[in-house]
Amino acid sequence: MPRRCTVCESEKYDEINRMLVEGRTSFRRIASLCDVSEASVRRHAAKHLPEALAVAVDAERVANGDDLLNQVRDLQRRAVAILGRAEDEGDHRVALGAIREARGCLELLGRLAGELQERQTVNVLINPQWVEIRGAILQALEPHGAARKAVAQALGMVADGRS
Repeated sequence: MPRRCTVCESEKYDEINRMLVEGRTSFRRIASLCDVSEASVRRHAAKHLPEALAVAVDAERVANGDDLLNQVRDLQRRAVAILGRAEDEGDHRVALGAIREARGCLELLGRLAGELQERQTVNVLINPQWVEIRGAILQALEPHGAARKAVAQALGMVADGRS
């Protein structure tokens, strides 16, 4: 039976991954701070961190999408407010500019909300349920190293559009 990853089993798993991702702390320093061996940190970074990052990146994309939607909504509100002030002041040039900006925000909001689609696509790779299922599959394959690696590579190829 293959050895379990010391870092994956560590209580400081999240902290170790965070330091590895930030890239500001050496393997030796991470090992010292988190009471694991430097070799374990190196192996974990090479073998397990890419999979953990893939799941985290997918989740972050979803979160960033929500943030982007909120930012566009805020821009839309501001453009409409400028339009109202410009109309009250009779400043037609500013009003027309605000109308253009508000229209652009509406188009972007429509695309982000899926109401305006230039093509029919569904990106399941950023769906939180897929992220959870992908993690469960890889975790279930943990005891089967070769199968887990093959599945992780195949999933990576699909995510990169190389399938």
